[in-house]
Amino acid sequence: MRRPIRTNTMLAAAAAAALWFMPADAAQYGQQPQAAGTGQNAPTPRTPDGKVNFSGVWIGGGGGGGDTLKPDEQGNITVLSKGRPCHPGQECKPGINFERDSGVRQRMDPNLPLYKAEYWDKVQDLDVNGNFKDPDIKCYPEGLPRIGAPSKIVQTATEIIFLYQNKNTFRVIPTDGRAHDPIRSQDLTYYGDSVGTWDGDTLVIDSVGFTDESWLAWPGYFHSNNMRVVERLRRDGNTMTWQVTVHDPDVLMQPWTMTPVTRRLNPNPKALLVEDLPCEDRDQDHIATRERG
Repeated sequence: MRRPIRTNTMLAAAAAAALWFMPADAAQYGQQPQAAGTGQNAPTPRTPDGKVNFSGVWIGGGGGGGDTLKPDEQGNITVLSKGRPCHPGQECKPGINFERDSGVRQRMDPNLPLYKAEYWDKVQDLDVNGNFKDPDIKCYPEGLPRIGAPSKIVQTATEIIFLYQNKNTFRVIPTDGRAHDPIRSQDLTYYGDSVGTWDGDTLVIDSVGFTDESWLAWPGYFHSNNMRVVERLRRDGNTMTWQVTVHDPDVLMQPWTMTPVTRRLNPNPKALLVEDLPCEDRDQDHIATRERG
Protein backbone atom coordinates (compact mmCIF):
# COMPACT_ATOMS: atom_id res chain seq x y z
CA MET A 1 0.00 0.00 0.00
CA ARG A 2 1.18 3.53 -0.69
CA ARG A 3 0.63 6.95 0.72
CA PRO A 4 1.68 10.43 -0.43
CA ILE A 5 5.11 11.43 0.84
CA ARG A 6 4.53 15.09 1.61
CA THR A 7 6.81 16.62 4.21
CA ASN A 8 6.52 20.32 5.07
CA THR A 9 9.74 21.00 3.17
CA MET A 10 8.39 19.28 0.07
CA LEU A 11 5.12 21.17 0.27
CA ALA A 12 6.88 24.51 0.59
CA ALA A 13 9.14 23.74 -2.35
CA ALA A 14 6.24 22.51 -4.47
CA ALA A 15 4.17 25.59 -3.71
CA ALA A 16 7.02 27.92 -4.54
CA ALA A 17 7.72 26.12 -7.80
CA ALA A 18 4.10 25.56 -8.82
CA LEU A 19 3.97 27.31 -12.16
CA TRP A 20 1.53 24.62 -13.28
CA PHE A 21 1.21 23.18 -16.75
CA MET A 22 2.84 24.46 -19.93
CA PRO A 23 0.07 25.96 -22.09
CA ALA A 24 -0.75 24.16 -25.31
CA ASP A 25 1.34 25.31 -28.26
CA ALA A 26 -0.40 28.02 -30.27
CA ALA A 27 0.03 25.86 -33.35
CA GLN A 28 -2.31 23.24 -31.87
CA TYR A 29 -5.78 22.79 -33.25
CA GLY A 30 -7.42 26.17 -33.54
CA GLN A 31 -5.77 27.73 -30.51
CA GLN A 32 -5.74 31.50 -30.69
CA PRO A 33 -3.28 33.80 -28.92
CA GLN A 34 -4.68 34.89 -25.57
CA ALA A 35 -5.75 38.50 -25.25
CA ALA A 36 -4.17 40.74 -22.65
CA GLY A 37 -7.52 41.18 -20.92
CA THR A 38 -8.43 39.00 -17.97
CA GLY A 39 -11.59 37.26 -16.83
CA GLN A 40 -14.76 37.90 -18.77
CA ASN A 41 -13.35 41.07 -20.34
CA ALA A 42 -11.23 38.98 -22.71
CA PRO A 43 -12.72 37.54 -25.93
CA THR A 44 -13.69 33.87 -25.86
CA PRO A 45 -11.51 32.01 -28.41
CA ARG A 46 -13.06 29.52 -30.79
CA THR A 47 -11.83 26.65 -32.93
CA PRO A 48 -12.08 26.70 -36.75
CA ASP A 49 -15.42 24.86 -36.56
CA GLY A 50 -16.87 27.52 -34.26
CA LYS A 51 -16.70 25.62 -30.97
CA VAL A 52 -15.54 27.32 -27.79
CA ASN A 53 -11.85 26.56 -27.32
CA PHE A 54 -11.09 25.32 -23.80
CA SER A 55 -7.38 24.69 -24.46
CA GLY A 56 -5.10 26.18 -21.86
CA VAL A 57 -3.95 26.10 -18.26
CA TRP A 58 -6.68 26.74 -15.69
CA ILE A 59 -5.89 27.71 -12.13
CA GLY A 60 -7.78 28.35 -8.91
CA GLY A 61 -10.69 26.51 -7.32
CA GLY A 62 -10.68 22.74 -7.65
CA GLY A 63 -11.52 19.83 -5.43
CA GLY A 64 -9.90 21.31 -2.34
CA GLY A 65 -9.45 24.96 -3.28
CA GLY A 66 -7.65 27.39 -1.04
CA ASP A 67 -4.95 28.43 -3.50
CA THR A 68 -3.91 32.06 -3.26
CA LEU A 69 -3.36 33.41 -6.77
CA LYS A 70 -0.54 35.87 -7.33
CA PRO A 71 -0.96 37.26 -10.87
CA ASP A 72 1.33 39.87 -12.36
CA GLU A 73 0.07 42.90 -14.30
CA GLN A 74 -0.57 40.71 -17.38
CA GLY A 75 -2.53 38.16 -15.35
CA ASN A 76 0.21 35.51 -15.47
CA ILE A 77 0.36 33.18 -12.48
CA THR A 78 3.87 32.33 -11.29
CA VAL A 79 3.35 31.35 -7.62
CA LEU A 80 0.58 29.38 -5.97
CA SER A 81 0.62 29.21 -2.19
CA LYS A 82 -1.74 27.83 0.39
CA GLY A 83 -3.54 30.41 2.47
CA ARG A 84 -6.65 30.99 4.49
CA PRO A 85 -9.63 31.60 2.18
CA CYS A 86 -10.49 35.26 1.72
CA HIS A 87 -13.95 36.59 2.46
CA PRO A 88 -15.38 39.77 0.89
CA GLY A 89 -14.17 42.84 2.75
CA GLN A 90 -11.57 40.95 4.76
CA GLU A 91 -7.82 40.99 4.43
CA CYS A 92 -6.24 37.79 3.09
CA LYS A 93 -3.80 36.31 5.60
CA PRO A 94 -1.69 33.14 5.56
CA GLY A 95 -3.42 30.02 6.81
CA ILE A 96 -2.50 29.18 10.41
CA ASN A 97 -4.24 25.81 10.46
CA PHE A 98 -5.08 25.26 6.81
CA GLU A 99 -5.76 21.52 6.88
CA ARG A 100 -8.13 21.70 9.84
CA ASP A 101 -9.85 24.75 8.29
CA SER A 102 -10.42 22.72 5.13
CA GLY A 103 -12.09 19.94 7.06
CA VAL A 104 -14.41 22.30 8.90
CA ARG A 105 -15.40 24.09 5.69
CA GLN A 106 -16.23 20.88 3.87
CA ARG A 107 -18.42 19.64 6.72
CA MET A 108 -20.25 22.98 6.90
CA ASP A 109 -20.97 23.29 3.17
CA PRO A 110 -24.76 23.70 2.92
CA ASN A 111 -24.78 22.01 -0.49
CA LEU A 112 -24.78 18.37 0.61
CA PRO A 113 -25.73 15.17 -1.22
CA LEU A 114 -29.03 13.86 0.16
CA TYR A 115 -28.61 10.18 0.96
CA LYS A 116 -31.47 7.80 1.55
CA ALA A 117 -32.21 7.41 5.25
CA GLU A 118 -30.67 3.94 5.49
CA TYR A 119 -27.26 5.23 4.35
CA TRP A 120 -26.70 8.20 6.70
CA ASP A 121 -25.12 5.99 9.38
CA LYS A 122 -22.64 4.75 6.78
CA VAL A 123 -21.76 8.30 5.72
CA GLN A 124 -21.17 9.29 9.34
CA ASP A 125 -19.03 6.21 9.99
CA LEU A 126 -16.88 6.89 6.91
CA ASP A 127 -16.43 10.51 7.95
CA VAL A 128 -15.50 9.76 11.58
CA ASN A 129 -13.15 6.95 10.57
CA GLY A 130 -11.81 8.63 7.45
CA ASN A 131 -8.19 8.17 8.55
CA PHE A 132 -8.68 4.45 8.06
CA LYS A 133 -11.41 4.23 5.42
CA ASP A 134 -10.80 7.12 3.01
CA PRO A 135 -9.51 5.53 -0.24
CA ASP A 136 -7.31 8.57 -0.83
CA ILE A 137 -5.36 7.70 2.34
CA LYS A 138 -4.47 4.40 0.68
CA CYS A 139 -3.27 6.17 -2.47
CA TYR A 140 -6.22 5.06 -4.56
CA PRO A 141 -7.19 7.41 -7.42
CA GLU A 142 -9.52 10.17 -6.30
CA GLY A 143 -11.97 9.37 -9.07
CA LEU A 144 -14.69 11.53 -10.56
CA PRO A 145 -15.92 14.02 -9.43
CA ARG A 146 -13.66 14.22 -6.37
CA ILE A 147 -10.57 15.06 -8.42
CA GLY A 148 -12.15 18.40 -9.31
CA ALA A 149 -11.83 20.57 -12.40
CA PRO A 150 -8.99 19.93 -14.84
CA SER A 151 -5.81 21.98 -14.50
CA LYS A 152 -4.97 21.85 -18.20
CA ILE A 153 -7.13 21.18 -21.26
CA VAL A 154 -5.98 20.20 -24.74
CA GLN A 155 -8.72 20.32 -27.37
CA THR A 156 -8.77 18.84 -30.88
CA ALA A 157 -11.50 18.46 -33.48
CA THR A 158 -12.58 15.04 -32.18
CA GLU A 159 -11.58 14.84 -28.51
CA ILE A 160 -10.71 16.85 -25.43
CA ILE A 161 -7.95 15.91 -22.99
CA PHE A 162 -8.03 16.79 -19.29
CA LEU A 163 -4.79 16.91 -17.32
CA TYR A 164 -4.75 17.08 -13.53
CA GLN A 165 -1.96 18.14 -11.18
CA ASN A 166 -3.07 15.60 -8.58
CA LYS A 167 -1.34 12.22 -9.02
CA ASN A 168 -0.48 13.12 -12.65
CA THR A 169 -3.92 12.02 -13.84
CA PHE A 170 -5.36 12.43 -17.34
CA ARG A 171 -8.64 11.76 -19.16
CA VAL A 172 -9.21 11.52 -22.93
CA ILE A 173 -12.82 12.30 -23.85
CA PRO A 174 -14.19 11.86 -27.41
CA THR A 175 -16.38 14.68 -28.72
CA ASP A 176 -17.14 13.24 -32.16
CA GLY A 177 -20.71 12.23 -31.38
CA ARG A 178 -20.08 8.60 -30.47
CA ALA A 179 -22.14 6.81 -27.82
CA HIS A 180 -20.71 5.11 -24.73
CA ASP A 181 -18.56 2.11 -25.54
CA PRO A 182 -20.66 -1.01 -24.79
CA ILE A 183 -17.73 -2.73 -23.06
CA ARG A 184 -15.90 0.12 -21.32
CA SER A 185 -19.15 1.56 -19.99
CA GLN A 186 -19.60 -1.70 -18.06
CA ASP A 187 -16.11 -1.65 -16.58
CA LEU A 188 -15.75 -0.49 -13.00
CA THR A 189 -13.11 2.26 -13.18
CA TYR A 190 -12.34 5.39 -11.17
CA TYR A 191 -13.07 7.87 -13.98
CA GLY A 192 -15.65 5.92 -15.96
CA ASP A 193 -16.33 5.86 -19.68
CA SER A 194 -16.80 9.47 -20.80
CA VAL A 195 -18.28 11.01 -23.95
CA GLY A 196 -18.66 14.69 -24.73
CA THR A 197 -21.35 16.60 -26.61
CA TRP A 198 -22.09 20.28 -27.18
CA ASP A 199 -25.12 22.12 -25.82
CA GLY A 200 -24.65 25.44 -27.58
CA ASP A 201 -21.40 26.83 -26.17
CA THR A 202 -21.44 24.46 -23.19
CA LEU A 203 -19.43 21.25 -23.28
CA VAL A 204 -21.38 18.42 -21.64
CA ILE A 205 -19.50 15.28 -20.56
CA ASP A 206 -21.45 12.17 -19.58
CA SER A 207 -19.59 9.45 -17.65
CA VAL A 208 -20.73 5.98 -16.54
CA GLY A 209 -19.10 2.71 -15.49
CA PHE A 210 -17.62 3.56 -12.07
CA THR A 211 -16.14 1.50 -9.29
CA ASP A 212 -17.70 2.17 -5.90
CA GLU A 213 -14.26 2.30 -4.24
CA SER A 214 -13.93 6.08 -4.66
CA TRP A 215 -15.79 8.84 -2.80
CA LEU A 216 -17.66 11.87 -4.11
CA ALA A 217 -16.00 14.12 -1.55
CA TRP A 218 -13.88 14.14 1.59
CA PRO A 219 -16.60 13.88 4.33
CA GLY A 220 -17.40 10.21 3.61
CA TYR A 221 -19.68 10.82 0.63
CA PHE A 222 -19.64 7.40 -1.01
CA HIS A 223 -21.44 6.28 -4.17
CA SER A 224 -22.55 3.07 -5.85
CA ASN A 225 -21.15 1.54 -9.04
CA ASN A 226 -24.32 2.63 -10.84
CA MET A 227 -23.38 6.30 -10.51
CA ARG A 228 -23.60 8.59 -13.53
CA VAL A 229 -21.69 11.89 -13.60
CA VAL A 230 -22.54 14.81 -15.89
CA GLU A 231 -19.99 17.64 -16.18
CA ARG A 232 -20.82 20.97 -17.79
CA LEU A 233 -18.01 23.34 -18.84
CA ARG A 234 -18.53 26.89 -20.00
CA ARG A 235 -15.94 29.50 -20.93
CA ASP A 236 -16.49 33.28 -20.80
CA GLY A 237 -13.36 35.12 -21.85
CA ASN A 238 -10.54 33.87 -19.63
CA THR A 239 -12.88 32.36 -17.05
CA MET A 240 -14.08 28.75 -17.06
CA THR A 241 -16.93 27.34 -14.99
CA TRP A 242 -17.06 23.60 -14.21
CA GLN A 243 -20.20 22.13 -12.69
CA VAL A 244 -21.07 18.54 -11.92
CA THR A 245 -24.32 16.70 -11.31
CA VAL A 246 -24.13 13.25 -9.72
CA HIS A 247 -26.94 10.80 -10.50
CA ASP A 248 -26.97 7.79 -8.17
CA PRO A 249 -30.52 6.58 -7.44
CA ASP A 250 -29.15 3.54 -5.60
CA VAL A 251 -28.03 5.66 -2.63
CA LEU A 252 -29.15 9.29 -3.23
CA MET A 253 -32.65 10.67 -2.79
CA GLN A 254 -32.13 13.00 -5.77
CA PRO A 255 -29.35 14.05 -8.15
CA TRP A 256 -26.69 16.16 -6.44
CA THR A 257 -25.56 19.27 -8.33
CA MET A 258 -22.26 20.30 -6.81
CA THR A 259 -21.29 23.92 -6.23
CA PRO A 260 -19.75 25.28 -9.46
CA VAL A 261 -15.98 25.72 -9.63
CA THR A 262 -14.58 28.78 -11.39
CA ARG A 263 -11.08 28.75 -12.84
CA ARG A 264 -9.02 31.43 -14.56
CA LEU A 265 -6.78 31.06 -17.56
CA ASN A 266 -3.06 31.25 -16.89
CA PRO A 267 -1.51 32.79 -20.04
CA ASN A 268 2.03 32.57 -18.64
CA PRO A 269 4.18 31.19 -21.52
CA LYS A 270 6.80 29.96 -19.00
CA ALA A 271 4.38 27.85 -16.98
CA LEU A 272 5.38 24.20 -16.73
CA LEU A 273 4.08 20.96 -15.31
CA VAL A 274 5.22 20.20 -11.78
CA GLU A 275 5.35 16.45 -11.27
CA ASP A 276 3.22 15.28 -8.37
CA LEU A 277 5.00 13.63 -5.47
CA PRO A 278 5.04 9.82 -5.28
CA CYS A 279 2.50 8.02 -3.14
CA GLU A 280 3.69 5.54 -0.52
CA ASP A 281 1.35 4.26 2.17
CA ARG A 282 3.52 3.93 5.25
CA ASP A 283 1.71 6.03 7.86
CA GLN A 284 -1.64 4.34 8.37
CA ASP A 285 -0.39 1.83 10.94
CA HIS A 286 0.89 4.72 13.06
CA ILE A 287 -2.23 6.92 13.05
CA ALA A 288 -3.33 7.41 16.67
CA THR A 289 -6.42 9.65 16.31
CA ARG A 290 -9.39 10.08 14.01
CA GLU A 291 -8.66 13.75 13.35
CA ARG A 292 -7.78 14.56 9.77
CA GLY A 293 -7.50 17.64 7.60
